[in-house]
Amino acid sequence: MADNAQDKVLGLFNKQPRARFTPAELQRRAGFERGDLQAVIDAVRQLCRDGRLIRLKKNHYALPDRQNLLRGRVHAHPDGYGFLILEDKSAEDVYLNRREMRRVMHGDIVMVRIDRKQRGGPEAHIVQVIERGQKRLLGTYEEIDGHAFLIPMDARIGAMPLKSSGTKLTEGKVIAAEISRFGSAMMPPEATVVQVMGDPNDPEVQAQSIIFRFGLTPAFPPEVHREVNNAAYAISAEEIARREDLRTLPIVTIDGENARDFDDAVYVRRKDRGGYELFVSIADVAHYVRPETALDQEAYARATSVYFPDRAIPMLPEALSNGICSLNPNEERLTKTAWIEFNAKGEALRSRFFDSVINSHARMTYTKVRQILVDKDPERLAEYRELVDGFKLMEELALAIYANRKARGNLDFDLPEAEIVLDLQGLPEDIIRAERNIAHRIIEEFMIAANEAVARELAAKEFPTLYRVHAGPDEDALEALEPFLLSLGYRLPQDKENLPPLEIQKLLESARGKPEERVINRVLLRSMKQAVYQPENIGHFGLASTCYTHFTSPIRRYPDLIVHRMLSRVMAGEKLKPNERADLLRTLTESGKYTSERERHAMDAEREMVSLKKAQFMMTKMGEEFPGFVNTLATFGFFVELENYFVEGLVKVSTLTDDDYDYYEKEYLIKGRRFGKRFRLGDNVRVRVAKINAFRSEIDFALVPST
Repeated sequence: MADNAQDKVLGLFNKQPRARFTPAELQRRAGFERGDLQAVIDAVRQLCRDGRLIRLKKNHYALPDRQNLLRGRVHAHPDGYGFLILEDKSAEDVYLNRREMRRVMHGDIVMVRIDRKQRGGPEAHIVQVIERGQKRLLGTYEEIDGHAFLIPMDARIGAMPLKSSGTKLTEGKVIAAEISRFGSAMMPPEATVVQVMGDPNDPEVQAQSIIFRFGLTPAFPPEVHREVNNAAYAISAEEIARREDLRTLPIVTIDGENARDFDDAVYVRRKDRGGYELFVSIADVAHYVRPETALDQEAYARATSVYFPDRAIPMLPEALSNGICSLNPNEERLTKTAWIEFNAKGEALRSRFFDSVINSHARMTYTKVRQILVDKDPERLAEYRELVDGFKLMEELALAIYANRKARGNLDFDLPEAEIVLDLQGLPEDIIRAERNIAHRIIEEFMIAANEAVARELAAKEFPTLYRVHAGPDEDALEALEPFLLSLGYRLPQDKENLPPLEIQKLLESARGKPEERVINRVLLRSMKQAVYQPENIGHFGLASTCYTHFTSPIRRYPDLIVHRMLSRVMAGEKLKPNERADLLRTLTESGKYTSERERHAMDAEREMVSLKKAQFMMTKMGEEFPGFVNTLATFGFFVELENYFVEGLVKVSTLTDDDYDYYEKEYLIKGRRFGKRFRLGDNVRVRVAKINAFRSEIDFALVPST
C-alpha cells in the first residue's frame, strides 16, 4: 500500500508540477478512498524524507524546484558557520551562514534553496530538514551564568541548554543527553539528561561515551533472549543425514589470537592429475536465525558486529556468535560449503555448493601457521604433524590464486596497521605494527575465492542477491591528485575515465620500498570510493573482480546472512515469478542501502575507539619528542603520524610562530608567506607531544625546530 500511495501522490504532482496540496486535497484528487487519509500522510512524509517533495507553510506540499533546491549533509564548523556537502559529489560545497545554522546541527540531511539574487553572491536558505543527524549527545556539564549547559564532546556542536530532569549534576562530569527540542531561527535547541556517566578522565567512562554516542547497545532485548533460550541447538541425526558429512576431513579454522568467533574453516587437497580442491565451510547461521523472528529483526537492526580493542558488540547473542554457530574445534557444526576446483595455475575451473556438517580439527592462529610454514619451528611441526602437509598445500594454492588476482589488477594498499596491546586493566601499554604473514594471505585468498564463486553461481542462475560492489575512482579525484603525484615523479595515464585497476596497481608497485610509498598509498586510497552492498552487480574495482559478494562472515555481517538465504533458494532450485523478483529486488535494494550505512557507522565507531586508546597511551608520553611524517593537510594545520607508534596528532598552524602560513589545497602544500617554508605530504618532521584531550580523542603536537 505504501509504494502505491506514493505513486498516486507523485502521479498527481507530475500532472500539475507547480501545484501545492494539503494531504486532504491529495486524498480527494489523487484517487484515494475516503478512509485513506493516514496512508496519504505517511506517503508524503516518506516522500519528503526522500527529498522528492517539500513541506511548505500551512501543511502544503509541493515538488522541489530542481534548479534552485539542493540536498546534502550539514558539516558544521566550531565557529558557528557550516557547509552543505551535496549528494552530487561533482558539485561544490554550499556555504551556510550562522543564521541558517541555528536551525540545524552537524550531520543533518537538509534541502536548501539557492537565492541567486543577493548582491553579495548566492545565499543558501534551509527549506527542509529531511533527517536529523544528532538525536543523542555526550558532553560535560557546565553552569554558565547560573544556567545548566551541556558542552558537547563534538566541538562542531555548540553549548546546549539542559532541561531540568531532577538529576543532581556536578560540573565537569560527563553526561549523556537526548535532544528534546531542535533549534529554530528564534530559539536554541535543548537537551534532557539521560545518564550521568562520570569523570571525563576515567578510561572506562571515555570508552562508554563512544558506545553511547554511536548508539550501540551491548545488551539484547528480552524477546531475543527468550527465542535464544527456547531454541533447540542439538544437531539431530536427521539433520546430519540431510547434509554432506565432512567430519572426517582435517578441516581447520585460522584466525587471530584474539578472535571472538569463527565463521570459516578451510581444507585443501591435491587432485590426482594436478590442481587442487578447496573446501571453504562457513557457519550455517541461516539454519538458526529464521526470517521474521525477533532474533532476525535485531540482527538486521544491528547489521554488523562492532569490534573494539578490548570488547565486542556482536550482531548475534553470544549463545550463537561464540556458541553453536562458531566453528569451535572438535565440535560438530552445521555449515554451508563452497567446493572449488583449481588447476595448477590457481585458476578456478568449477564449483558447487552444499549444506554440510564439519568437525574442525584445530583452532589455528596466524602465528602458529607462520611458525609452521615460515619459521619451520620444530615444536609446532611436531604438535601439528598430521596437518603440516595440508598447510603447505594451502600456501601453494593461495600464492597461485594471488598471482592471478594480481595479474588482473588487484589493488594491494600496503599500509601498516596498528595493533594496540592492552594490559590486564584494559589500558593500552604499547602500540605495535600488526603482523601480516602467509597465514593471512591464505585466508584472504580463500575467502575471496569463495565469495567470487558464490557470486558467480547466483549471477549464472539469474537469482537476485546482494553483491559487494566497489566503483572506480572519479576522474575528478584522480585529476586533483595529478600535480602532487607529478611532484614526486609519478604519473597516471592521460585518460583517467574508466581507468583500469591495473594502472593504479602499477603506480603502487613503482613506489614500493621508497620513502614516499606510504604517502602515495594513502592519497590513492583516499581517492577511492567506499564499497557498498546492492543488488546491481557493477563489479569490485579494488579486487579487480567482475562478480563479488560477501558470503564468508554471517556471524558478524547481515549481508552475508542474506546471501546464504539466496544461495539456499538457488540450491533448492527455486524459480521466481516476475512480481516476486520485483519485490525481492526492492527489498534487497533497501537492505543493501541500510547495511552499507550501518557498516560505515560501525567503522566510524571502531576508528573512534582506536583513537581513544591511542590518546590514552600517549598520556604517558607528554613532553616527549618523536620522529614522524606529514600525512594530512588542512587549513588549520597538518596531521603528523609518528614513525614508531602509528599515532596521529595535529600541529596547528597557529603554533607555527616563525611565519604566517597558508594552505594551498590543489598543491597539497602549506607555505609561509614571508620565508616560503613548506610543509608537504610525506615530509619528515620531529614533534613533541604538547596536549591531549583523551575524552575527545584529540592529540596536539608541537613542531620541534630542525637544527
